[in-house]
Amino acid sequence: MGKQLLGEFEHHVLLALLRQGDEGYSVPIIAELEEKTGREIAPAAVYIALRRLEEKGLLTSHLRSAHPSDGGRERRYYSITHEGMARTAEARKALMNLWDGLELRLEGAV
Repeated sequence: MGKQLLGEFEHHVLLALLRQGDEGYSVPIIAELEEKTGREIAPAAVYIALRRLEEKGLLTSHLRSAHPSDGGRERRYYSITHEGMARTAEARKALMNLWDGLELRLEGAV
């Protein structure tokens, strides 16, 4: 079976997680997505994407107890796997190849 393509939103979630550093959890991922895309993001959509990415082997997760000052709730932290990094790099390369040479056609469109 060939590699499954990353969906656009899955790609966005991986990029937002990459911006968090070695690991991150849903709340800062959602904030990053909203800031960078300028769109309101449904938390449930992020949870679903994170679960799907983990099922594909592109992420791993673990529960960690929060500090008592944060209410003491457990949070699920995510890390990108080696395969996830490779697939993100492949997706970037493919998109850059598709964009190559289109700058003049898009000039003034925005």
